[in-house]
Amino acid sequence: MKGENQSAILLDHQHFTQGIYSNMIKHIVMFKLATKNQENMEKAINSLNSLKIGIETLRFIEVGTDYYGSERSYDIILVTHFDNNEGLETYRHHKNHIPVIKTMRELCSSSISVDYEQKP
Repeated sequence: MKGENQSAILLDHQHFTQGIYSNMIKHIVMFKLATKNQENMEKAINSLNSLKIGIETLRFIEVGTDYYGSERSYDIILVTHFDNNEGLETYRHHKNHIPVIKTMRELCSSSISVDYEQKP
Protein backbone atom coordinates (compact mmCIF):
# COMPACT_ATOMS: atom_id res chain seq x y z
CA MET A 1 0.00 0.00 0.00
CA LYS A 2 2.75 2.46 0.90
CA GLY A 3 4.52 1.86 -2.41
CA GLU A 4 1.26 2.34 -4.30
CA ASN A 5 0.71 5.76 -2.71
CA GLN A 6 4.25 6.83 -3.57
CA SER A 7 3.77 5.69 -7.18
CA ALA A 8 0.55 7.69 -7.45
CA ILE A 9 2.27 10.81 -6.14
CA LEU A 10 5.14 10.34 -8.60
CA LEU A 11 2.72 9.67 -11.45
CA ASP A 12 0.96 12.98 -10.81
CA HIS A 13 4.35 14.72 -10.86
CA GLN A 14 5.13 13.05 -14.19
CA HIS A 15 1.78 14.22 -15.59
CA PHE A 16 2.71 17.78 -14.66
CA THR A 17 6.10 17.57 -16.32
CA GLN A 18 4.41 16.19 -19.44
CA GLY A 19 2.09 19.22 -19.58
CA ILE A 20 -1.16 17.65 -18.34
CA TYR A 21 -1.39 20.21 -15.50
CA SER A 22 -1.25 23.89 -16.42
CA ASN A 23 0.35 25.20 -13.20
CA MET A 24 1.72 23.75 -10.01
CA ILE A 25 2.27 25.16 -6.55
CA LYS A 26 5.52 24.14 -4.89
CA HIS A 27 5.93 24.33 -1.12
CA ILE A 28 9.49 23.89 0.13
CA VAL A 29 10.51 23.91 3.79
CA MET A 30 13.99 23.54 5.30
CA PHE A 31 14.47 22.59 8.94
CA LYS A 32 17.40 23.04 11.33
CA LEU A 33 17.30 20.68 14.29
CA ALA A 34 17.79 22.24 17.72
CA THR A 35 19.83 19.22 18.79
CA LYS A 36 21.22 17.33 15.82
CA ASN A 37 21.54 13.67 16.70
CA GLN A 38 20.40 10.39 15.17
CA GLU A 39 17.29 10.10 17.37
CA ASN A 40 15.99 13.58 16.50
CA MET A 41 16.84 13.14 12.83
CA GLU A 42 14.86 9.89 12.70
CA LYS A 43 11.88 11.44 14.54
CA ALA A 44 11.81 14.38 12.14
CA ILE A 45 12.17 12.28 8.99
CA ASN A 46 9.55 9.75 10.14
CA SER A 47 7.16 12.58 10.96
CA LEU A 48 7.63 14.23 7.56
CA ASN A 49 7.34 10.90 5.73
CA SER A 50 3.98 10.31 7.45
CA LEU A 51 2.61 13.07 5.19
CA LYS A 52 2.78 10.63 2.26
CA ILE A 53 -0.44 8.96 3.36
CA GLY A 54 -3.96 10.34 3.15
CA ILE A 55 -3.57 13.95 1.96
CA GLU A 56 -5.57 13.95 -1.25
CA THR A 57 -4.29 17.28 -2.60
CA LEU A 58 -0.60 16.33 -2.24
CA ARG A 59 0.77 15.48 -5.70
CA PHE A 60 4.45 14.98 -4.89
CA ILE A 61 6.52 14.78 -1.72
CA GLU A 62 10.22 14.39 -1.13
CA VAL A 63 12.13 14.43 2.16
CA GLY A 64 15.89 14.85 2.03
CA THR A 65 18.78 15.41 4.41
CA ASP A 66 21.84 17.61 4.09
CA TYR A 67 25.03 15.75 3.30
CA TYR A 68 27.46 18.68 3.28
CA GLY A 69 27.06 19.82 6.90
CA SER A 70 28.30 23.39 6.67
CA GLU A 71 27.49 25.86 9.42
CA ARG A 72 24.85 27.56 7.27
CA SER A 73 23.26 24.31 6.09
CA TYR A 74 19.82 23.27 7.18
CA ASP A 75 19.45 19.62 8.19
CA ILE A 76 16.27 18.48 6.42
CA ILE A 77 14.27 19.59 3.39
CA LEU A 78 10.63 18.92 2.51
CA VAL A 79 9.50 19.47 -1.08
CA THR A 80 5.79 19.20 -1.89
CA HIS A 81 3.73 19.93 -5.01
CA PHE A 82 0.04 20.82 -5.34
CA ASP A 83 -2.28 21.49 -8.29
CA ASN A 84 -3.23 24.94 -7.01
CA ASN A 85 -3.37 27.21 -3.98
CA GLU A 86 -6.55 25.54 -2.74
CA GLY A 87 -4.67 22.23 -2.60
CA LEU A 88 -1.89 23.83 -0.58
CA GLU A 89 -4.40 25.38 1.83
CA THR A 90 -6.13 22.03 2.27
CA TYR A 91 -2.75 20.49 3.11
CA ARG A 92 -1.89 23.23 5.61
CA HIS A 93 -5.03 22.52 7.63
CA HIS A 94 -5.20 18.75 7.05
CA LYS A 95 -5.56 16.53 10.13
CA ASN A 96 -2.45 14.55 9.08
CA HIS A 97 -0.34 17.72 8.77
CA ILE A 98 -1.14 19.27 12.17
CA PRO A 99 0.77 16.70 14.30
CA VAL A 100 3.76 16.99 11.94
CA ILE A 101 3.86 20.74 12.52
CA LYS A 102 3.87 20.13 16.28
CA THR A 103 6.67 17.56 16.08
CA MET A 104 8.85 19.72 13.84
CA ARG A 105 8.39 22.76 16.09
CA GLU A 106 9.49 20.70 19.08
CA LEU A 107 12.58 19.35 17.31
CA CYS A 108 13.77 22.38 15.36
CA SER A 109 15.45 25.64 16.24
CA SER A 110 14.41 27.19 12.93
CA SER A 111 12.70 26.56 9.64
CA ILE A 112 12.38 28.52 6.44
CA SER A 113 9.94 28.07 3.60
CA VAL A 114 9.03 29.25 0.15
CA ASP A 115 5.83 28.75 -1.83
CA TYR A 116 5.74 29.50 -5.53
CA GLU A 117 3.80 28.82 -8.68
CA GLN A 118 5.60 26.92 -11.39
CA LYS A 119 4.30 27.21 -14.91
CA PRO A 120 5.15 24.54 -17.47
